[in-house]
Amino acid sequence: MLLGDARRGKLLPNLLGFARALRRAGLAVDASRVALAGQAIQAVGVARRDDLGAALEAVFVSQARDRAVFHELFDAFFRDPAVATKLLALMLPSAEGRVEPTQRPRVREALRPPSAATAAASPPEQAVEFDAAMTAGRGRQLRQADFNAVSATEYRLLERLARSLPLALPQLPLRRTRAAPRGARADWPRLLRHAARCDGECIELPRLQRRREPPPLLLLVDVSGSMERYARLLLAFLHSATRTLRRRDVFAVGTSLTDLGDAFAMPDTDDMLRAAAAAVDDFAGGTRLGECLATLRQRHARRLVGRRTLVLLISDGLDTGEPGPLRDELAWLRRRSRRVLWLNPLLRFEGYAPLARGAAALHAGTDAMLAVHNLASLEQLAGAIATLLAAR
Repeated sequence: MLLGDARRGKLLPNLLGFARALRRAGLAVDASRVALAGQAIQAVGVARRDDLGAALEAVFVSQARDRAVFHELFDAFFRDPAVATKLLALMLPSAEGRVEPTQRPRVREALRPPSAATAAASPPEQAVEFDAAMTAGRGRQLRQADFNAVSATEYRLLERLARSLPLALPQLPLRRTRAAPRGARADWPRLLRHAARCDGECIELPRLQRRREPPPLLLLVDVSGSMERYARLLLAFLHSATRTLRRRDVFAVGTSLTDLGDAFAMPDTDDMLRAAAAAVDDFAGGTRLGECLATLRQRHARRLVGRRTLVLLISDGLDTGEPGPLRDELAWLRRRSRRVLWLNPLLRFEGYAPLARGAAALHAGTDAMLAVHNLASLEQLAGAIATLLAAR
């Protein structure tokens, strides 16, 4: 890592080289931001790599789509001193010696330091690729990439990006009211109390309006084998995006129903994922949605708050149980909730039709079907939910 170079007076050249790399990658980096980055480094120090990265990201990143590019370049630039020296030769005009970049598939793979055996067999001046234009385009491609069709490195990057996506659910009116200057109802008790204090005189008429808040959320996440890669990423997304909700209940759906409420109560997403993995015994197994929903009805029916709960069922519909019980349980669930939405990653296929028995039952027994197979679909999820709730 180059963090230790700060003690040897090399922090400023490294920061300038990193800023030029970001500008070549398409980020809006100017002299004022570089100066502000220097102040941020002085404030947080260089002892911890994650603190330094967070400080620089706060300064240099102004648009959500630039986060992927920033993290790619930061990981590459501050990974290894030898690699960083070659990067500076590429980025800084004043650096001694130019290294011609080679054509490699990904920035991280190209910048990975060679092993001892590979280094012994390689030429002493091995070229290191740094294609900033490719990284910017790659960030746009990753937004459309299916979670099940990316490499392990790209999957980790997508999971990190998914944690920063919001899920702004619409504010729905409640039965409870609160004081408001232009409410629809008069607050007669408050009016009488005010009149008693003022000898029966009232200057204004106090009013009430209905409180508004997001609906209670019930999340049912399929953790079967066909949903393995989607489940982890979507659990991370939902944990971060719904942490401010007053009421959310989460269950893992497989061959049995697993309550993930304790895991989702943890503030850290990584801790939540570890606790969820330990709690789910049938991860990457089969799917029996009908039996799981029957368990929900028998043991957890009180989790549904009247008819206000929004149910998000995340599954590909490849159910191994009988469709008859599934249809009955879905009918019960729809009667007890505001909306039951099926979030289906198989909508990535053009012309997809729910022809399997479980998929056909889900299609007929839910209010709508939405896609959740890439970052773009997750970004559009809140808007689609708001439209469906307003249509009722």
